[in-house]
Amino acid sequence: MLPYSNSSLSTEASEFLLNCFVRSPSWQHWLSLPLSLLFLLAMGANTTLLITIQLEASLHEPMYYLLSLLSLLDMVLCLTVIPKVLAIFWFDLRTISFSACFLQMFIMNNFLSMESCTFLVMAYDRYVAICKPLHYPSIITNQFVSRALVFILARNTFLTAPIPILSARLHYCGRNIIENCICANLSVSKLSCGNITLNKIYQLFLAWTLLGSDLILIFLSYIFILRAVLRLNTRQTAAKALSTCGSHFILILFFSTILLVFVFTHLAKKKVSPDIPVLLNVLHHVIPAALNPIVYGVRTQEIKQGIWKLLRKGSDSRK
Repeated sequence: MLPYSNSSLSTEASEFLLNCFVRSPSWQHWLSLPLSLLFLLAMGANTTLLITIQLEASLHEPMYYLLSLLSLLDMVLCLTVIPKVLAIFWFDLRTISFSACFLQMFIMNNFLSMESCTFLVMAYDRYVAICKPLHYPSIITNQFVSRALVFILARNTFLTAPIPILSARLHYCGRNIIENCICANLSVSKLSCGNITLNKIYQLFLAWTLLGSDLILIFLSYIFILRAVLRLNTRQTAAKALSTCGSHFILILFFSTILLVFVFTHLAKKKVSPDIPVLLNVLHHVIPAALNPIVYGVRTQEIKQGIWKLLRKGSDSRK
């Protein structure tokens, strides 16, 4: 185990050190409990949602398949980040192997962009449902979901794979202490004694081409949806149409709001504590994951009914 100080580290080195909340070490104590509860909530709620959709035949529809994909992505992101953060908080296990660090970096970048792309496909699903309801059964099919899944996996894996590769190729000849709770690309690459300009440019390129374009297209789709709803004849029909989109729009707000706050605090890092972006980066991997299935479970009647059916079956089998 390496000491918690600057030590020589070459490309063959076996460990980094994650140094969370350097300027606010007391945060680890009061964050550990709520972070643990959010993690358990995220795992439990998403598992319940996945089981409900799997076992309830009425939920075997494209919209719920996309929701299942979102839950899987949330769970993987949580499991990639939060257990390690909690191990640092509770047991001071700051070391992370060279390979594990870059694997975590790849999963975080890849699955975060896949989640953004899933939101885009879900927005298209709602656009077709509201703006072209007669064509919905012929457009949004199981085949459409299969093709969307291939697109999500291929686009994001291909474009995010260079991020850990670019960081891993650098020569780490000096410091090995990452001033972050996770192996974020720039937090790791800035420890190298090489030129990281390419890393910064590619990170910025991905932010705009993946997350930026997805969010723009998502909100454009909701502008078209809102225009279509305002043209409906009755308030009751408009309210029903908006209700079908409400859950999805709330999830997008969770995702985009925390992401945008993180970006702005990072840009204004001279005016805010450096620990604030670190905190937001950690929370962005657990808060949407904890809230997404709850929002859908509360607002979607079919999912609520499916969960109640499973609970009744479970209670009847115990009798």
